[in-house]
Amino acid sequence: MTNTVNPLSIVAAAPMTSNKSSNGTSSWFEAMAQAWGQALDKQAATIQEKSDAISGGDNTPSAVTELTTQSLVMSFLSNSSHTSISTVGQALETMARKQ
Repeated sequence: MTNTVNPLSIVAAAPMTSNKSSNGTSSWFEAMAQAWGQALDKQAATIQEKSDAISGGDNTPSAVTELTTQSLVMSFLSNSSHTSISTVGQALETMARKQ
Protein backbone atom coordinates (compact mmCIF):
# COMPACT_ATOMS: atom_id res chain seq x y z
CA MET A 1 0.00 0.00 0.00
CA THR A 2 1.41 3.38 -0.97
CA ASN A 3 0.70 6.61 0.83
CA THR A 4 0.80 9.23 -1.92
CA VAL A 5 0.40 12.91 -1.29
CA ASN A 6 -2.22 14.76 -3.27
CA PRO A 7 -0.38 17.30 -5.46
CA LEU A 8 -3.11 19.88 -4.89
CA SER A 9 -2.55 19.78 -1.14
CA ILE A 10 1.13 20.54 -1.69
CA VAL A 11 0.32 23.51 -3.91
CA ALA A 12 -2.32 24.80 -1.47
CA ALA A 13 0.03 24.75 1.50
CA ALA A 14 3.15 25.88 -0.34
CA PRO A 15 4.36 29.43 0.11
CA MET A 16 4.09 31.74 -2.87
CA THR A 17 7.85 32.39 -2.73
CA SER A 18 10.69 31.44 -0.45
CA ASN A 19 10.14 34.72 1.41
CA LYS A 20 7.03 36.70 2.12
CA SER A 21 5.75 38.70 -0.82
CA SER A 22 5.81 42.48 -0.94
CA ASN A 23 2.29 42.65 0.49
CA GLY A 24 3.24 40.52 3.52
CA THR A 25 1.48 37.30 2.52
CA SER A 26 3.20 33.95 2.36
CA SER A 27 0.56 31.77 0.67
CA TRP A 28 -2.09 32.12 -1.99
CA PHE A 29 -4.76 31.58 0.68
CA GLU A 30 -3.50 34.59 2.62
CA ALA A 31 -3.24 36.56 -0.62
CA MET A 32 -6.87 35.74 -1.42
CA ALA A 33 -7.98 36.89 2.03
CA GLN A 34 -5.97 40.10 1.69
CA ALA A 35 -7.50 40.79 -1.74
CA TRP A 36 -10.99 40.39 -0.28
CA GLY A 37 -10.03 42.77 2.53
CA GLN A 38 -8.84 45.36 0.05
CA ALA A 39 -12.07 45.08 -1.96
CA LEU A 40 -14.11 45.52 1.22
CA ASP A 41 -12.00 48.52 2.29
CA LYS A 42 -12.53 50.14 -1.10
CA GLN A 43 -16.28 49.62 -0.91
CA ALA A 44 -16.36 50.97 2.65
CA ALA A 45 -14.60 54.12 1.42
CA THR A 46 -17.24 54.51 -1.31
CA ILE A 47 -20.02 54.18 1.26
CA GLN A 48 -18.30 56.75 3.49
CA GLU A 49 -18.06 59.15 0.56
CA LYS A 50 -21.76 58.77 -0.27
CA SER A 51 -22.70 59.13 3.39
CA ASP A 52 -20.59 62.28 3.76
CA ALA A 53 -22.34 63.79 0.73
CA ILE A 54 -25.74 63.18 2.34
CA SER A 55 -24.52 64.56 5.67
CA GLY A 56 -23.25 67.61 3.81
CA GLY A 57 -26.72 68.47 2.58
CA ASP A 58 -27.12 66.42 -0.61
CA ASN A 59 -30.11 64.48 0.69
CA THR A 60 -31.82 64.09 -2.66
CA PRO A 61 -33.61 60.83 -3.41
CA SER A 62 -30.94 59.94 -5.96
CA ALA A 63 -28.14 60.42 -3.40
CA VAL A 64 -29.99 58.30 -0.84
CA THR A 65 -30.64 55.63 -3.47
CA GLU A 66 -26.96 55.62 -4.43
CA LEU A 67 -25.95 55.18 -0.77
CA THR A 68 -28.44 52.34 -0.41
CA THR A 69 -27.10 50.71 -3.57
CA GLN A 70 -23.50 50.94 -2.38
CA SER A 71 -24.51 49.49 0.99
CA LEU A 72 -26.11 46.52 -0.76
CA VAL A 73 -22.95 46.04 -2.82
CA MET A 74 -20.99 45.98 0.45
CA SER A 75 -23.33 43.33 1.82
CA PHE A 76 -22.86 41.22 -1.31
CA LEU A 77 -19.06 41.56 -1.15
CA SER A 78 -18.99 40.76 2.54
CA ASN A 79 -21.09 37.62 2.12
CA SER A 80 -19.06 36.53 -0.91
CA SER A 81 -15.75 36.99 0.89
CA HIS A 82 -16.94 35.02 3.90
CA THR A 83 -18.25 32.22 1.71
CA SER A 84 -15.14 31.94 -0.45
CA ILE A 85 -12.68 32.07 2.44
CA SER A 86 -14.69 29.56 4.47
CA THR A 87 -15.14 27.19 1.54
CA VAL A 88 -11.47 27.23 0.58
CA GLY A 89 -10.47 26.82 4.23
CA GLN A 90 -12.76 23.81 4.60
CA ALA A 91 -11.38 22.30 1.38
CA LEU A 92 -7.82 22.73 2.62
CA GLU A 93 -8.79 21.15 5.94
CA THR A 94 -10.38 18.19 4.14
CA MET A 95 -7.30 17.69 1.98
CA ALA A 96 -5.07 17.82 5.06
CA ARG A 97 -7.15 15.15 6.81
CA LYS A 98 -6.93 12.82 3.81
CA GLN A 99 -3.14 12.76 3.98
